[in-house]
Amino acid sequence: MLRYRADLRTLGFVAFYFGLTAYLFVAAPESWWVTGPLLVVASFFSFFGAVATHNTIHCPMFKSRGMNRVMQVVLTLTYGHPVSAFVPGHNLSHHVHTQTRRDVMRTTKMRFRWNLLNGLLFLPRMGPDILRGETKYMLAMRRRKPAWFRQMMLEYGILYAVYGVLLLIDWKAFLLFVFIPHKYAAFGIVTMNLLQHDGCDADSEYNHSRNFVGAIVNWFTFNNGYHTIHHMKPALHWSLTPAAHAERVAPHIHPNLDQPSLLAYLWRTFGWPGKRLTYDGKPVVLPPEGPDEDWVPPPKHTEAVSLGAIS
Repeated sequence: MLRYRADLRTLGFVAFYFGLTAYLFVAAPESWWVTGPLLVVASFFSFFGAVATHNTIHCPMFKSRGMNRVMQVVLTLTYGHPVSAFVPGHNLSHHVHTQTRRDVMRTTKMRFRWNLLNGLLFLPRMGPDILRGETKYMLAMRRRKPAWFRQMMLEYGILYAVYGVLLLIDWKAFLLFVFIPHKYAAFGIVTMNLLQHDGCDADSEYNHSRNFVGAIVNWFTFNNGYHTIHHMKPALHWSLTPAAHAERVAPHIHPNLDQPSLLAYLWRTFGWPGKRLTYDGKPVVLPPEGPDEDWVPPPKHTEAVSLGAIS
Protein backbone atom coordinates (compact mmCIF):
# COMPACT_ATOMS: atom_id res chain seq x y z
CA MET A 1 0.00 0.00 0.00
CA LEU A 2 2.91 2.34 0.70
CA ARG A 3 4.71 3.78 -2.31
CA TYR A 4 8.01 3.73 -0.39
CA ARG A 5 8.86 1.37 2.46
CA ALA A 6 10.71 4.21 4.23
CA ASP A 7 7.34 5.72 5.18
CA LEU A 8 6.96 3.01 7.80
CA ARG A 9 9.04 5.43 9.86
CA THR A 10 6.50 8.18 9.16
CA LEU A 11 3.65 5.93 10.29
CA GLY A 12 5.62 4.97 13.40
CA PHE A 13 6.21 8.61 14.31
CA VAL A 14 2.52 9.43 13.82
CA ALA A 15 1.46 6.47 15.97
CA PHE A 16 3.92 7.48 18.69
CA TYR A 17 2.57 11.04 18.69
CA PHE A 18 -1.04 9.93 19.13
CA GLY A 19 -0.09 7.38 21.79
CA LEU A 20 1.93 9.86 23.84
CA THR A 21 -0.71 12.59 23.50
CA ALA A 22 -3.47 10.22 24.57
CA TYR A 23 -1.43 9.15 27.59
CA LEU A 24 -0.74 12.74 28.64
CA PHE A 25 -4.36 13.76 28.11
CA VAL A 26 -5.78 10.86 30.14
CA ALA A 27 -3.15 10.00 32.73
CA ALA A 28 -0.42 12.64 32.87
CA PRO A 29 1.83 12.11 35.91
CA GLU A 30 1.40 14.68 38.67
CA SER A 31 5.14 15.26 38.86
CA TRP A 32 6.24 17.96 36.42
CA TRP A 33 9.70 16.41 36.44
CA VAL A 34 8.08 13.64 34.38
CA THR A 35 5.26 15.48 32.59
CA GLY A 36 7.42 18.44 31.50
CA PRO A 37 9.90 16.39 29.46
CA LEU A 38 7.05 14.31 28.00
CA LEU A 39 5.33 17.52 26.89
CA VAL A 40 8.54 18.59 25.15
CA VAL A 41 8.70 15.22 23.39
CA ALA A 42 5.04 15.53 22.34
CA SER A 43 5.76 19.00 20.93
CA PHE A 44 8.67 17.67 18.88
CA PHE A 45 6.58 14.81 17.52
CA SER A 46 3.81 17.24 16.63
CA PHE A 47 6.45 19.13 14.65
CA PHE A 48 7.55 15.88 13.01
CA GLY A 49 3.90 15.46 11.99
CA ALA A 50 4.11 18.87 10.30
CA VAL A 51 7.27 17.73 8.50
CA ALA A 52 5.44 14.58 7.36
CA THR A 53 2.66 16.85 6.13
CA HIS A 54 5.18 18.79 4.05
CA ASN A 55 6.43 15.51 2.59
CA THR A 56 3.06 14.08 1.70
CA ILE A 57 1.79 17.13 -0.16
CA HIS A 58 4.81 16.80 -2.44
CA CYS A 59 4.95 13.01 -2.66
CA PRO A 60 1.86 11.11 -1.42
CA MET A 61 2.55 8.15 0.84
CA PHE A 62 0.08 5.61 -0.49
CA LYS A 63 -0.72 4.17 -3.89
CA SER A 64 -4.43 4.63 -3.18
CA ARG A 65 -5.87 8.14 -3.55
CA GLY A 66 -8.44 7.30 -0.87
CA MET A 67 -5.76 6.27 1.61
CA ASN A 68 -3.86 9.48 0.91
CA ARG A 69 -6.95 11.52 1.70
CA VAL A 70 -7.42 9.63 4.97
CA MET A 71 -3.75 10.21 5.80
CA GLN A 72 -4.22 13.93 5.23
CA VAL A 73 -6.92 13.95 7.91
CA VAL A 74 -4.67 11.99 10.27
CA LEU A 75 -1.73 14.33 9.71
CA THR A 76 -4.01 17.34 10.19
CA LEU A 77 -4.61 16.10 13.73
CA THR A 78 -0.90 15.74 14.45
CA TYR A 79 -0.08 19.43 14.09
CA GLY A 80 -3.38 21.29 14.14
CA HIS A 81 -3.83 22.68 10.64
CA PRO A 82 -5.37 21.21 7.47
CA VAL A 83 -2.83 19.41 5.31
CA SER A 84 -4.50 20.77 2.18
CA ALA A 85 -3.66 24.29 3.36
CA PHE A 86 0.02 23.53 2.70
CA VAL A 87 -0.66 23.45 -1.02
CA PRO A 88 -1.31 27.16 -1.65
CA GLY A 89 1.23 28.89 0.60
CA HIS A 90 4.01 26.35 0.23
CA ASN A 91 3.70 24.66 -3.16
CA LEU A 92 2.20 27.45 -5.22
CA SER A 93 3.71 30.50 -3.54
CA HIS A 94 7.02 29.56 -1.91
CA HIS A 95 8.26 26.92 -4.35
CA VAL A 96 7.27 28.71 -7.53
CA HIS A 97 8.27 32.24 -6.47
CA THR A 98 11.04 31.68 -3.89
CA GLN A 99 12.12 34.86 -2.09
CA THR A 100 10.17 37.18 -4.40
CA ARG A 101 7.14 39.29 -3.47
CA ARG A 102 4.97 36.42 -4.63
CA ASP A 103 6.56 34.22 -1.95
CA VAL A 104 4.32 34.80 1.04
CA MET A 105 7.06 33.44 3.37
CA ARG A 106 10.03 35.36 1.98
CA THR A 107 12.59 36.02 4.69
CA THR A 108 13.20 39.63 3.63
CA LYS A 109 10.01 40.62 5.44
CA MET A 110 11.96 40.26 8.70
CA ARG A 111 13.86 43.47 9.42
CA PHE A 112 14.80 43.50 13.10
CA ARG A 113 18.38 44.48 13.85
CA TRP A 114 18.51 41.91 16.65
CA ASN A 115 18.52 38.70 14.63
CA LEU A 116 17.03 36.65 17.45
CA LEU A 117 13.79 38.60 17.01
CA ASN A 118 13.74 37.67 13.34
CA GLY A 119 13.73 34.02 14.38
CA LEU A 120 11.29 34.26 17.27
CA LEU A 121 8.78 36.47 15.43
CA PHE A 122 8.93 34.86 12.01
CA LEU A 123 5.66 32.95 12.50
CA PRO A 124 3.68 35.91 13.93
CA ARG A 125 4.89 38.04 11.01
CA MET A 126 4.14 35.45 8.33
CA GLY A 127 0.99 33.95 9.85
CA PRO A 128 -1.57 36.59 8.81
CA ASP A 129 -0.18 36.73 5.26
CA ILE A 130 -0.22 32.93 4.98
CA LEU A 131 -3.82 32.71 6.19
CA ARG A 132 -4.86 35.53 3.87
CA GLY A 133 -3.36 33.70 0.91
CA GLU A 134 -4.91 30.38 1.95
CA THR A 135 -8.33 31.99 2.18
CA LYS A 136 -8.03 33.63 -1.22
CA TYR A 137 -6.89 30.38 -2.81
CA MET A 138 -9.63 28.40 -1.06
CA LEU A 139 -12.33 30.73 -2.38
CA ALA A 140 -10.85 30.63 -5.89
CA MET A 141 -10.68 26.82 -5.89
CA ARG A 142 -14.22 26.26 -4.61
CA ARG A 143 -15.43 25.92 -8.20
CA ARG A 144 -12.17 25.29 -10.03
CA LYS A 145 -11.10 22.30 -7.91
CA PRO A 146 -14.16 21.11 -5.94
CA ALA A 147 -12.46 17.85 -4.86
CA TRP A 148 -9.61 19.80 -3.25
CA PHE A 149 -12.10 22.19 -1.64
CA ARG A 150 -14.15 19.32 -0.17
CA GLN A 151 -11.01 17.70 1.21
CA MET A 152 -9.96 21.00 2.78
CA MET A 153 -13.38 21.41 4.42
CA LEU A 154 -13.25 17.81 5.66
CA GLU A 155 -9.88 18.39 7.32
CA TYR A 156 -11.07 21.63 8.90
CA GLY A 157 -14.31 20.02 10.08
CA ILE A 158 -12.71 16.98 11.70
CA LEU A 159 -9.94 19.06 13.30
CA TYR A 160 -12.31 21.48 14.99
CA ALA A 161 -14.77 18.74 15.92
CA VAL A 162 -11.94 16.92 17.73
CA TYR A 163 -10.84 20.18 19.33
CA GLY A 164 -14.38 20.78 20.56
CA VAL A 165 -14.75 17.31 22.06
CA LEU A 166 -11.38 17.51 23.84
CA LEU A 167 -12.22 20.97 25.18
CA LEU A 168 -15.45 19.63 26.67
CA ILE A 169 -13.71 16.63 28.22
CA ASP A 170 -10.84 18.55 29.82
CA TRP A 171 -10.03 22.04 28.60
CA LYS A 172 -6.87 22.33 30.66
CA ALA A 173 -5.46 19.06 29.32
CA PHE A 174 -6.42 20.13 25.79
CA LEU A 175 -4.57 23.45 26.04
CA LEU A 176 -1.51 21.90 27.63
CA PHE A 177 -1.09 18.61 25.78
CA VAL A 178 -2.73 19.28 22.40
CA PHE A 179 -2.88 23.01 21.66
CA ILE A 180 0.63 23.93 22.86
CA PRO A 181 2.36 21.14 20.87
CA HIS A 182 0.34 22.12 17.80
CA LYS A 183 1.43 25.74 18.11
CA TYR A 184 5.04 24.64 18.51
CA ALA A 185 4.69 22.53 15.35
CA ALA A 186 3.38 25.52 13.40
CA PHE A 187 6.21 27.70 14.73
CA GLY A 188 8.80 25.11 13.76
CA ILE A 189 7.60 24.29 10.26
CA VAL A 190 7.17 27.94 9.26
CA THR A 191 10.39 29.17 10.88
CA MET A 192 12.40 26.50 9.05
CA ASN A 193 11.91 28.67 5.98
CA LEU A 194 14.02 31.39 7.60
CA LEU A 195 16.80 28.92 8.40
CA GLN A 196 16.82 27.42 4.94
CA HIS A 197 16.66 30.59 2.82
CA ASP A 198 17.78 33.69 4.69
CA GLY A 199 21.02 35.06 3.31
CA CYS A 200 20.97 32.74 0.29
CA ASP A 201 20.98 33.66 -3.40
CA ALA A 202 17.52 32.97 -4.80
CA ASP A 203 18.77 33.49 -8.36
CA SER A 204 21.55 30.91 -8.11
CA GLU A 205 21.11 27.41 -9.50
CA TYR A 206 22.55 25.84 -6.33
CA ASN A 207 23.03 28.52 -3.66
CA HIS A 208 19.33 29.30 -3.17
CA SER A 209 18.87 27.10 -0.09
CA ARG A 210 20.72 26.12 3.07
CA ASN A 211 21.07 22.45 3.99
CA PHE A 212 21.50 20.80 7.39
CA VAL A 213 23.24 17.53 6.68
CA GLY A 214 23.64 16.05 10.18
CA ALA A 215 22.55 12.41 10.41
CA ILE A 216 20.50 12.73 13.61
CA VAL A 217 18.42 15.75 12.60
CA ASN A 218 17.70 14.18 9.23
CA TRP A 219 16.64 10.86 10.74
CA PHE A 220 14.03 12.60 12.86
CA THR A 221 12.92 15.07 10.16
CA PHE A 222 12.75 12.61 7.27
CA ASN A 223 15.77 14.11 5.49
CA ASN A 224 14.22 17.56 5.30
CA GLY A 225 17.63 19.04 5.97
CA TYR A 226 18.41 18.45 2.29
CA HIS A 227 16.57 21.50 1.05
CA THR A 228 18.40 22.45 -2.14
CA ILE A 229 17.59 19.18 -3.89
CA HIS A 230 14.02 19.46 -2.60
CA HIS A 231 13.60 22.76 -4.45
CA MET A 232 15.19 21.27 -7.54
CA LYS A 233 13.02 18.12 -7.46
CA PRO A 234 10.04 18.79 -5.18
CA ALA A 235 8.28 15.49 -5.92
CA LEU A 236 11.32 13.37 -5.05
CA HIS A 237 10.58 11.12 -2.07
CA TRP A 238 12.41 12.11 1.10
CA SER A 239 14.22 8.77 1.36
CA LEU A 240 16.01 9.52 -1.93
CA THR A 241 17.17 13.06 -1.19
CA PRO A 242 20.54 12.32 0.52
CA ALA A 243 21.84 10.41 -2.50
CA ALA A 244 20.45 13.00 -4.91
CA HIS A 245 22.04 15.80 -2.86
CA ALA A 246 25.42 14.05 -2.91
CA GLU A 247 25.26 13.57 -6.67
CA ARG A 248 23.63 16.75 -7.95
CA VAL A 249 24.16 19.43 -5.28
CA ALA A 250 27.21 18.83 -3.09
CA PRO A 251 29.81 19.18 -5.89
CA HIS A 252 28.45 22.61 -6.88
CA ILE A 253 27.03 24.34 -3.81
CA HIS A 254 28.96 26.83 -1.68
CA PRO A 255 30.38 24.83 1.26
CA ASN A 256 28.80 27.15 3.84
CA LEU A 257 25.36 26.06 2.63
CA ASP A 258 25.94 22.49 3.80
CA GLN A 259 25.75 22.98 7.55
CA PRO A 260 26.86 19.93 9.56
CA SER A 261 24.97 20.93 12.74
CA LEU A 262 21.56 22.60 13.06
CA LEU A 263 22.16 23.46 16.72
CA ALA A 264 25.52 25.06 16.01
CA TYR A 265 23.98 27.12 13.22
CA LEU A 266 21.14 28.26 15.49
CA TRP A 267 23.61 29.36 18.16
CA ARG A 268 25.85 31.28 15.73
CA THR A 269 22.90 32.91 13.95
CA PHE A 270 20.63 33.83 16.86
CA GLY A 271 22.91 33.55 19.89
CA TRP A 272 26.58 34.45 19.55
CA PRO A 273 27.64 36.39 17.56
CA GLY A 274 24.01 36.52 16.37
CA LYS A 275 24.74 38.35 13.12
CA ARG A 276 22.51 38.13 10.06
CA LEU A 277 24.91 37.09 7.32
CA THR A 278 24.76 35.86 3.75
CA TYR A 279 25.95 32.34 3.01
CA ASP A 280 29.41 33.68 2.11
CA GLY A 281 29.80 35.66 5.33
CA LYS A 282 28.72 39.17 4.34
CA PRO A 283 26.07 41.26 6.17
CA VAL A 284 22.63 40.73 4.71
CA VAL A 285 21.50 43.76 2.68
CA LEU A 286 17.73 43.82 2.53
CA PRO A 287 16.04 44.98 -0.67
CA PRO A 288 13.17 47.49 -0.56
CA GLU A 289 10.10 45.73 0.82
CA GLY A 290 6.60 46.04 -0.56
CA PRO A 291 3.29 44.26 -0.24
CA ASP A 292 2.76 40.68 -1.36
CA GLU A 293 1.99 40.25 -5.02
CA ASP A 294 -0.88 38.03 -6.12
CA TRP A 295 0.35 34.48 -6.60
CA VAL A 296 -2.95 32.60 -6.96
CA PRO A 297 -2.62 30.89 -10.36
CA PRO A 298 -5.17 31.53 -13.09
CA PRO A 299 -7.61 28.69 -13.85
CA LYS A 300 -5.69 27.02 -16.68
CA HIS A 301 -2.42 27.16 -14.73
CA THR A 302 -3.55 25.70 -11.39
CA GLU A 303 -2.94 22.01 -11.97
CA ALA A 304 0.35 22.54 -13.83
CA VAL A 305 2.13 24.03 -10.82
CA SER A 306 0.75 21.82 -8.05
CA LEU A 307 4.20 20.19 -7.63
CA GLY A 308 2.97 16.81 -6.51
CA ALA A 309 0.25 18.00 -4.17
CA ILE A 310 -2.70 15.73 -3.44
CA SER A 311 -5.88 17.12 -4.91
